[in-house]
Amino acid sequence: MSAPPGGTPAAPADEVAPDGAADQAPARPVQVVVVTGLSGAGKNTAGRVLEDLGFFVVDNLPPALLEPMVELGARGDVRRFAAVVDVRSRAFSSDLQDAVRQLADIGHRPRVLYVHARDEVLVRRYESVRREHPLQGSGRLVDGISAERALLTGIAGDADLWVDTSDLNVHQLRATLEAAFADDGEVPALTATVLSFGFKYGLPLDADLVVDARFLPNPHWLPELRPKTGRDPEVREYVLSRDGALEFVDRYTDVLRLLLPGYRREGKRYLTLAVGCTGGKHRSVAITEEFARRLSAEGVSATARHRDLGRE
Repeated sequence: MSAPPGGTPAAPADEVAPDGAADQAPARPVQVVVVTGLSGAGKNTAGRVLEDLGFFVVDNLPPALLEPMVELGARGDVRRFAAVVDVRSRAFSSDLQDAVRQLADIGHRPRVLYVHARDEVLVRRYESVRREHPLQGSGRLVDGISAERALLTGIAGDADLWVDTSDLNVHQLRATLEAAFADDGEVPALTATVLSFGFKYGLPLDADLVVDARFLPNPHWLPELRPKTGRDPEVREYVLSRDGALEFVDRYTDVLRLLLPGYRREGKRYLTLAVGCTGGKHRSVAITEEFARRLSAEGVSATARHRDLGRE
């Protein structure tokens, strides 16, 4: 029996593996992160952060090449692989969903990171660099953004982590991704962002849970508290001393105690709890700080962020 040049002798016909594949040792599982999302939202920045975290990163990888690249890395010494995938392949969404499922079926550990931003932010970013959107064609920039959102609907729904970069600088985005991907333990640690916001500015798109604090009296109507924020002791004391405030926080903390073990069992590593009031200045800020404190006491790495503070 002849051997291929530089290789080992071919297996006899009765030893050939199913589908005609040669018998070989199975590749070790690889931790895979697929970075996708809206053009201009920060996919390339996310890829650079993952590279700094020790991932082998491939940029602009076609979905059809995702499985072969991961398998090739698995046969070498690549244990953490990340691919930045965009919409330049028109069959992008369905192809990528199939590729992610195939990776899971053969024993790897794929996770999808979906990066997005508000339309007005994307328009501003594109105008600042004077580039056309990849799906713009002969239309307007907003037409390209709209077409891309529609194309991404499927994979966006399958994403393990959404990150809205509209109000994040590079350092905040890095901190978010480091919290989500730096720990490669078998039991993922859960990191929480408690985010205050104003309903009049819209819901945070990346929120896993949304809490409405508008049932409490608004400090805005008190002249001595109006210029202050929920970070000030006077406002915090006022908000938390209103009827039902502490009871609400206590009961929702009990809900979180019920949810957190389930999130951990499902391998969820990043949770965003959004707390809203009218303008995102008083009630939501005070309650966000309180929830972050209580989550930290439960052993969760919790950070309080205030999306709309100072926006007035």
